[in-house]
Amino acid sequence: MNKPEHDMLDQARQRMLRNDLRGRDITDPDVLRAMMEVPREAFVPEEYRSQAYADGPLPIGSGQTISQPYIVALMTQLLRLNPECEVLEIGTGSGYQTAILARLATRVYTIEKFEELSSGARKVLNRLGVANVEFRIGDGSAGWPEPRCFDRIILTAAAPALPAPLVAQLAERGVVVAPVGCGSSQTLVVAEKFQGKLIERPVCGCRFVRLIGEYGFRQ
Repeated sequence: MNKPEHDMLDQARQRMLRNDLRGRDITDPDVLRAMMEVPREAFVPEEYRSQAYADGPLPIGSGQTISQPYIVALMTQLLRLNPECEVLEIGTGSGYQTAILARLATRVYTIEKFEELSSGARKVLNRLGVANVEFRIGDGSAGWPEPRCFDRIILTAAAPALPAPLVAQLAERGVVVAPVGCGSSQTLVVAEKFQGKLIERPVCGCRFVRLIGEYGFRQ
């Protein structure tokens, strides 16, 4: 990367932090630091590098998108992560959200439907030295393929309802954050598990690609 491009991206990153994150309701210092440190330009196609820190989604191939920085930060903040958390991410996508989570949790387990996206994300994360992520390719709506409980679960694609296998894999007092809804726009929901049941709270409207799978959308 040449110096003019480096300087331009650094200024854009600072602007994102100031206007799109701190200027709204992102207050968690750990989330803000992770958003500042992870280079979003590494996760977008070359032709979109100049737009990496604009507050909007960008295409990443396979009909999928990288979410806008504000939504990534908001969902991460809602998870209330700590360094002991093990996180399940449904929808690896570009790997950007994965990288943010990996900065704040002890380990991230991530599932992606599209092999080319999972492979691309793994390469970028390896290049950045992110080593606390385990990857799988498959139907994320059905949960992690091996029996396991997670402290936090995040869905980066919209489901018609929170998939039952994911609820089963959420630990007691665990938190799940997901876009839920059947229309072209959805509601971002945060839920905590108490005595085996979820207590849900709507956060805001949002728009995500659909989670395709046995416990998501059929197509």
